[in-house]
Amino acid sequence: MGFWIASVAGLAIAYLLGSIPTGYLAGRLLKGVDIRELGSKSTGATNVLRTLGKWPALVVLLVDVLKGAAAIVFARWFYPWLQTLPSISPPIALDQQNFVLWAVCLAGLAVLLGHSRPIWLNFKGGKSVATGLGLLLAIAWPVGLGAVTVFGITLAIFRIVSLGSILAALTAIALVCGLEQPLPYRLLVIAGSLYVIVRHRMNIQRLLTGTEPRLGRSAVIRN
Repeated sequence: MGFWIASVAGLAIAYLLGSIPTGYLAGRLLKGVDIRELGSKSTGATNVLRTLGKWPALVVLLVDVLKGAAAIVFARWFYPWLQTLPSISPPIALDQQNFVLWAVCLAGLAVLLGHSRPIWLNFKGGKSVATGLGLLLAIAWPVGLGAVTVFGITLAIFRIVSLGSILAALTAIALVCGLEQPLPYRLLVIAGSLYVIVRHRMNIQRLLTGTEPRLGRSAVIRN
């Protein structure tokens, strides 16, 4: 029982990493505003860019990417370490290698959920794009690199962040299915990418009606 409780605690830590409200803190610290009441009302880097400016957005973007990567790095260390503790012995029948892979998969989903549904902000956060990128780079860097390349090309051509994010998520699914990856990692990327796309459902509606704003439409707040 102690082993499973500790395992769930590891997932809680991954969730809390994702829950760090970077964009919200940037708004409060830099302008004394609640970013959830401005622009798209998201706490992600894109809304930070439109409401606070490019440098705060860059910092928020980097921190959010690091959150995703940190959750995977933590899970890869924590679960093998957990199995070495004499006071918390895993079940005898447990396949330790497969357990770690599935635990990393769940930790990845937990950090995505934490970013989009942070406990500190009444479960209203961002769309998990940057955190998802960090996750991708940590578990399979070729997949992450391919996704960010598609995002960059799309952004350069269309100047629409949401379109780049959606196409990057679809690219990640295609790459992880085409490359040699463990089943848990494939399922993590597929589930996480679909979750990111679902989080963009309002953006998809605006894309279809041609009303989705392009990058450069700023709403920077000035004191």
